[in-house]
Amino acid sequence: MTRRAALIVLDGLGIGSAADSAAYGDAGSNTLGNTLRAVGGLPLPQLEALGLGCCGELAGVPPAAKPRAAWGTCQPKSAGKDSTTGHWELCGLVLPEPFPTFPAGFPADVVEEFARRTGRGVLGNRAASGTAILDELGVAHVRSGKWIVYTSADSVFQVAAHEEIVPLAELYEACRIARELLQPPHGVSRVIARPFIGRQGAWSRTSRRKDLSLPPPGPTLLDRLADAHIPRVGVGKVDDLFAGRNIDSIHTATNAEAYTLIEGSLVAMRRGFLFVNVIEFDQSWGHRNDVRGFVRGLLELDAALPRLLDRVREDDLVIFTADHGNDPTTASTDHSREAVPVLACGGKIRPAALGERTTFADIGQTIADFLGVSPLLAGTSFLREIWNG
Repeated sequence: MTRRAALIVLDGLGIGSAADSAAYGDAGSNTLGNTLRAVGGLPLPQLEALGLGCCGELAGVPPAAKPRAAWGTCQPKSAGKDSTTGHWELCGLVLPEPFPTFPAGFPADVVEEFARRTGRGVLGNRAASGTAILDELGVAHVRSGKWIVYTSADSVFQVAAHEEIVPLAELYEACRIARELLQPPHGVSRVIARPFIGRQGAWSRTSRRKDLSLPPPGPTLLDRLADAHIPRVGVGKVDDLFAGRNIDSIHTATNAEAYTLIEGSLVAMRRGFLFVNVIEFDQSWGHRNDVRGFVRGLLELDAALPRLLDRVREDDLVIFTADHGNDPTTASTDHSREAVPVLACGGKIRPAALGERTTFADIGQTIADFLGVSPLLAGTSFLREIWNG
């Protein structure tokens, strides 16, 4: 089979409250809706033409009379609201229990063992914004060489170190040790290396971040494709989110880099699956409550779409979606529990209304169906609703 499918995850680009948002403290979160409303509406003609305005009420993006894509939304079914959980569910693996979180910091015995095995002390060990904790502890870190360890509302163990104080290789090795230590019952979703540079008042995190996830506890779309010897190409941090299992990926620092790699992949790939994480809506703007940056990112995405879609072949299936929300208009700097948009396009796609799907896994199941591999553990394919082939 020479078919090609692409799953382009716009990290953090939620489109409204999930059915259980209040249980996660996210009532009223609506990343796209609130952001566009905050700036009085924003024309996004390419996204409008695909049908984004049909997915939810979006200021400046009305419903298209004749959308170019099939459109709908997906509700999250897995417990949690982090990138690992979202990507795993997109690939057919639903988690019944959330990863553990540590709002009061990590257990003393874990932190002490981490310090002993890495040979450096620890600063912080609490929930904090990544930029705020650098302002607070950056100078102490530079003076002492101790790790800055922090978490968030998500299941993450983050280790920050100045690149001129701690070599990157040592930071990565420390995160490997932390990943080894942080197994159930302390099995956080991700250990994240957070290198930074600069000086007091002007700290800056670099693009050499590294995520170490737990391996998926069951088969995913990537495993099904590997079993069938179907090529898999990654762009962004997707390999990290699956602990490198059956996917390699070129990491990107910006959305613009991701768009360039998507275009190149759609030119070069003969067959197989392109899996993309577009990072900045989440990392650069959502977590920093940067509405203006988020808006610039939406305009950049809209401007990039024509050249990306020009590379889509007649028999391709390309799906744009998200993995969770990250509303920059709320007081929180963490992910938000939200529904996500679904836009499915290609030369043989029938622009049908997909409605509100009950799980992100419907997307992975549809791609599995399209590429002719064994069904996933969760999800219902909507291929027959949209495919004219």
